[in-house]
Amino acid sequence: MTKDLTLAIDAMGGDAGPEPVVEGVALAQRNGLKAKVLFFGDERKLKPLVNEARGLSDVEIRHAGNVVSMTDKPMHVLRRGRDTSMWTAMSAVESGEAHAVVSGGNTGALMAVARMQLKLIEGIDRPAITALWPTMRGRSLVLDVGANVEADENQLVQFAIMGESFFRTLMGVEKPTVGLLNVGAEDLKGHELIRTAARVLREADPDMAFEGFVEGNDISKGTVDVVVTDGFSGNIALKSAEGAARLVGGWVREALQGTINAKFGSLFMAPGLRKLKDRIDPSSNNGGVFLGVNGIVVKSHGGADARGVASAVNMAAGLARQPFRDEVAETVKAVMRRRERMGAPTASSDKIKEAV
Repeated sequence: MTKDLTLAIDAMGGDAGPEPVVEGVALAQRNGLKAKVLFFGDERKLKPLVNEARGLSDVEIRHAGNVVSMTDKPMHVLRRGRDTSMWTAMSAVESGEAHAVVSGGNTGALMAVARMQLKLIEGIDRPAITALWPTMRGRSLVLDVGANVEADENQLVQFAIMGESFFRTLMGVEKPTVGLLNVGAEDLKGHELIRTAARVLREADPDMAFEGFVEGNDISKGTVDVVVTDGFSGNIALKSAEGAARLVGGWVREALQGTINAKFGSLFMAPGLRKLKDRIDPSSNNGGVFLGVNGIVVKSHGGADARGVASAVNMAAGLARQPFRDEVAETVKAVMRRRERMGAPTASSDKIKEAV
């Protein structure tokens, strides 16, 4: 990382308050992060935590008197939340003082604040939230996982373009493969909306390595690099996977602690078990990026521990200097121009609503 990198951290957004947030940033710095950190939140609570954190350096506390709660409505935050840690942290990115923002706060409010302050990339109707998914082949990207309950065919196409560019930047894969999540892999499966999105991607974006439809079990297989869906299906899939990971982890612990022989055997299996834990632990993949806004916004899980916060902070730092947003804007324009030449409408059905 470059030494002049600055990160804005909403220190008050997590479920457990600022302690795991501060410790997570300190952990990231101990592990090699080179960045100036701006903590936004209650100075009285933050100052002793910052002073006590081991390995924390190049830090500044910016006082913010209020906090966005998990029950706050997005519109309420937009109208009355400008003195909150979330709003002021986002303002640092809007002004150019910080290169990225990380928050574990209310997802709907964070999305609304990001859209209000940073605006959308030209050609994008709605942002999407990403999730990195551990698979049999490494990692895949799934989007949207919660920003939009519904998405029309144009928005799914935009999600695919954003996801492809983002995965290329994040993972260094020159030509990521892309699939649309569906109830079956056959061309005739699914509703008309998703079949239309598939047709557009095949015909209007010939440069994309579009593999067609994928099913739910293909996500963990790693059948494609980027899985595209609406936020309703994506969020259900994400929460189901997190629950399954914790269930399997609990079963493994239970099996290894059941008998004396099991406990003794676990000593020899310790290296492999640690590797397994790292692969299935949601904290290892914490950090959902808001694609589509003019800035780097990383949503940390509200219940993330220090390790999870460190993962989100490192992701924000890694993306802060990348030009993928320009690539997204250019690709969206090119695809929509091709679609217009094909005689198809390009305006999203709900673009006028601009619902938050």
